[in-house]
Amino acid sequence: MATTNDIKNGTVLKLEGNLWNVLEFQHVKPGKGGAFVRTKLRNILSGKVVDKTFNAGLKIETATVDRRDYQYLYKDGEDFVFMDTTDYDQITVPGATVGNAENFMLESQMATIAMHEGSALYLELPPSVVLEITYTEPGLQGDRSTGGTKPATVETGYEIQVPLFLETGTKVKVDTRTGDYLGRVNE
Repeated sequence: MATTNDIKNGTVLKLEGNLWNVLEFQHVKPGKGGAFVRTKLRNILSGKVVDKTFNAGLKIETATVDRRDYQYLYKDGEDFVFMDTTDYDQITVPGATVGNAENFMLESQMATIAMHEGSALYLELPPSVVLEITYTEPGLQGDRSTGGTKPATVETGYEIQVPLFLETGTKVKVDTRTGDYLGRVNE
């Protein structure tokens, strides 16, 4: 147990059976009345952001969340298997927890997984990844100067929009948060 005086950015609180990550906090001492702490919290599982105010000195329950880097090994049905590179322990993460990150994960890629009491809460990928285009329509002569885009399928099976001049086999940088094309990678 902790008090509201211990709240810091990144602290994980256990409120009403849910885990909440503190995004912002502010200790307020008005001229009249008791002090309080104003916070902005994000629900770890749903991503919902709420504002919550606590009276100063109130006892709150904090949760320990262990964030570690894991290497993606393979997909097992709906689940994903990761390995801790320090002790080679393998963990299975449900597909629902992985979510859209599946579109950007290749085997042996590193990801940060937040664990709480033995279960995976969420998965974080690097801000961008390099993927190879496995299929796209061929570009036509004269498509180089216009700002148009066309669909392209990358090696994970995900479809992104790329400039018209890119061809199958080109490596591209993709934003893992939005799925946007960020640029061509020259090797």
